[in-house]
Amino acid sequence: MKFHQLLLPLLLAVSWSTQAQYTLSGTVQTPKGIPLDGAHIHSNMLHSVSTPDGYYEINAIPKGEQRVVISYIGYTTLDTVIDFRNTIVLNATLQPHAAQLQEVVLTENNTVSQNTVHEQRLKTETIEKYSSATLGDALKEISGVYALKTGTTIVKPIINGLHSSRVPVISNNVRLEDQQWGTEHAPNLDINSAGRISVIKGANALQYGGDAIGGLVLVEPMKVLKDTLFGKTILTGNSNGHGGNIATSLHRGNEKGWAWNANGSFKYMGDREAPDYVISNTGNREANFSGDAKYIGSGYDISGFYSFYNADIGIAKATHIGNTTDLVNAINNQQPSIIEPFTHTISAPRQEIQHHLAKLDYNKKLSDNASLNLQYAFQLNRRKEFDLRRGEYKDVPALDLTLVTHSAQANWKKYLGDVTLKSGASFSLQNNDASPDTGISPLIPNYTKTDVGAYGIASYSFSDSFSGEAGLRYDFTNISANKYYKKSRWSNLGYDGVFDHFITGEQGSQWLTKPKFTYHNVSASLGVRKRLSNNLELLGNAGLAMRNPNPSELFSDGLHHSNGTIELGDLGLKKEQAVKLSATLLKSGDVFTFEATPFINRIHNFIYLQPTAAETTIRGSFPVYNYKQTDALLTGIDLNTHWKPLQNLQHTFGFAYVRGTNTVTDEPIIDMPPLNINNTVRYTIPKWHDLFVELRNETVFTQSRYPNYNFYTDVPQDGELISTLVDVSTPPKGYSLLHFTSGVQFALGKMQTAVNLSVYNIFNTTYRDYLNRQRLYTDEAGRNIQLQIKFTY
Repeated sequence: MKFHQLLLPLLLAVSWSTQAQYTLSGTVQTPKGIPLDGAHIHSNMLHSVSTPDGYYEINAIPKGEQRVVISYIGYTTLDTVIDFRNTIVLNATLQPHAAQLQEVVLTENNTVSQNTVHEQRLKTETIEKYSSATLGDALKEISGVYALKTGTTIVKPIINGLHSSRVPVISNNVRLEDQQWGTEHAPNLDINSAGRISVIKGANALQYGGDAIGGLVLVEPMKVLKDTLFGKTILTGNSNGHGGNIATSLHRGNEKGWAWNANGSFKYMGDREAPDYVISNTGNREANFSGDAKYIGSGYDISGFYSFYNADIGIAKATHIGNTTDLVNAINNQQPSIIEPFTHTISAPRQEIQHHLAKLDYNKKLSDNASLNLQYAFQLNRRKEFDLRRGEYKDVPALDLTLVTHSAQANWKKYLGDVTLKSGASFSLQNNDASPDTGISPLIPNYTKTDVGAYGIASYSFSDSFSGEAGLRYDFTNISANKYYKKSRWSNLGYDGVFDHFITGEQGSQWLTKPKFTYHNVSASLGVRKRLSNNLELLGNAGLAMRNPNPSELFSDGLHHSNGTIELGDLGLKKEQAVKLSATLLKSGDVFTFEATPFINRIHNFIYLQPTAAETTIRGSFPVYNYKQTDALLTGIDLNTHWKPLQNLQHTFGFAYVRGTNTVTDEPIIDMPPLNINNTVRYTIPKWHDLFVELRNETVFTQSRYPNYNFYTDVPQDGELISTLVDVSTPPKGYSLLHFTSGVQFALGKMQTAVNLSVYNIFNTTYRDYLNRQRLYTDEAGRNIQLQIKFTY
C-alpha cells in the first residue's frame, strides 16, 4: 500500500477524534518567564513535550476528571487533576527544585553558575529529524561543528577544525572506543538511542580525558525521573536512496524502585544519487538496540546498560581505480570512473561493523552534599572491510579487526559552601587483534594499550556575579604492538638505523618488529564566568591538552579500503601539545539572544595526513597519504543569534570561520573547514495543530587557503610514460543549498502524532564538499524528499 493511501484514513480518524474529545494546551516557563524547552507533559497515556518557546498541546483528552503531570529536570513537578468539560489552557510556572539548587538553579537566584564551560545542546526535535541519518549529520546544526565525510554515510564531527581522536565521543559517560582514530571511521552509535546530545568546544572537561584538543561530544540516554511510562515510534522515508528508517523506544521512569529504557532502530537505504548520476554502491543497512535498567534506592542507585550497533556500509566503487590512467582521469577530469544503475544491493568494497557496549554503574549519596560514582564498561568492536577480490578470497575481508576495551572509573563530588570539588581516577586496557586469515598484511597491527589517569577540579563563587574553575589531570599511556614491515618500505620510511631496536625477527622480505611507546601527559584548565548584566554573561577559558599519536597515525601501512588510499604511519611521531584560549559572550532574552565564541589554539607537533604520490599495486592504482607533523595555529570564531520579531516568527543565524596555519612553513593547514553561514526562518501557528514552516539556507564558501600537495605520476600515452600533474589539492567551488521543512501535530486515538515533510537541496544543486574524502571522485548526493511520522504514546 502506498503511503498516501495509508495517510488518508489516518487523517480522517484524526478529524473524528478531535471532535469528540478535548484539548489541553499552554506554556511551561520558569518564575522569571523563561520558556522551558523539552518539559514533559502527560495525562494518562497521552503525552507531549514543550517546544523551544515553552508551548505544548495534548489533544483527545476524554471528558471528566483527568490527572495532568508537568515535569522538567531541576524543577518541582506540577501534579494536578482537571475536570475536562471544555478545551483547557494551562500556563504552568515550575518552581526550582530544592535538591538541584547547587547545580541548576543558581541562575534563578541571580547567582552566576560555577560551570565555566559552555555546552551547546541539540534539541530533541533536531535529534529526531536526523533519525535516518548519522550523529555527524545532526551535529552540523551547531555552529563551529562541521562534518568530515567519506562518501554519504561515514560522517564524523569536526569541532573548530579538529576531528577524530581529538574529539572524543562520550556515550552514556563511557568514552567510545570503536577505532574512531581513523579518518574514515564514523562513531559507531545510533543517534536514535540519544536522549540528549551536547558539544563542548575546548579542552576543559578534564573528567573525560586530557586529550580533547578539539572538544567533546556528549551523548546521554533518556532520563525519566517520575513514575510514568511512555514511548515513541518514528517512521522515516527518503526519496534519495529509496529507503528509510524505523526507530522505536519505550521509557519507564520512577522516583524510587525500578526504571528502564529500551530503544531499537532499523535502517535500509540503497544507492544515493547525485543530480546527474547514481553514486554506485553507496547503500547502507543498520540494525541497532540499546537499553538500560536502574534500581533507585534511598541514597543510591545501581544500573546496567547495553547497546548494540550493527551496520553494513557500501563504499562508492568510483573510489577504487584499476590503473593509473583511470585514477588521474577521475581526479583531474572530475568524472566518476564507475556509474551503474540504481540498486539496493551492497557489494564490495564495503564495511561490516558491530559494536557492543555494556556498562555497570553505581551512584552513592555519601551525605547531603557529597556523592560517589563507580563505573565499569566493556566494549567489543568488530570491523571488516571487504575489497574487490576474486577466487578463494572473494568473500574474505581484506581487513578484519577486533578491538576489545575494558574501562573503569571513579568520580567523587562535594559541595562546601561556595566551593565545589570534583576528583576521580580512570583505568582502561585495550587490545586490538588483526585477523591473519585475510591473506593481506593488516593496515593496523595487533597491539595492547594501557591508560591510567587521575584528575581534580575546584570551582569557587567569588561573588553572586563572578565564579571560577581550575583543574589538573595526569595520564599515563603504554602502547605495545607486533607488526611486519616490508624491508623496502622500512627503508623508504627512513627507519634504518633509527628504529632498529624495534626489530625482533626476519621473515623473507619482511622485518618482524615490536614497537613500544610510553607517554606521560599533564593537562590543565582554567575558566571564569562573569555576569555583566541581567542578561549578559562572559565566559573565558584556557586549556592545556596533550594527545598521543593514535594507532592509525603510528602504524598504518597499506590500502585503506574505505577511501581507496594507501596510508603510511610514522613511528617517529611525537605527542601533540595544545594550548587553547577561548571566550564566550552570552546574551539571553525573550526576543533576541546571541552567543559569540572566538578562539586561538596553538598546537605543537600537529599531526596531519598529506597526499604525496600515487602507487600501483596488484589491486590497482591509488593515491598515497603520509602522516606528518608540524606546528600549527588555529584561530576562528563561532557566532549564533536567535531573533523572534513576532510571536510566531523566528530567525536563527549561524556563522563559523576557522583559519589554520602551518607556522613552520607559513602555509595553510590541509582540510580546514571553509567559511560557513546558515540562515533559518521558521513560522509557527500553534492553533493549527502546531503547524510550522521552515526554510534553511546553508552557504559554504570556497576554501581559498589550502596547501599545494599536488604531485606528478607517470601515465602511459601512446606507448610512452608521460609525467602528469595530479590535482589533489584544489578545493571544490563553494555552494549554497536551500532546505524546506514543515510539520503538524495531532492526536490519533490516544497517541500524539507528528507528521513532518522535508526537502533537502531543493534545487538539486551539483556540488562537492571540501571535507569529503571522496570529493576527488564523485559529487555529493542531490535532492532528497523526506517524510517522517512520529507516534508518541
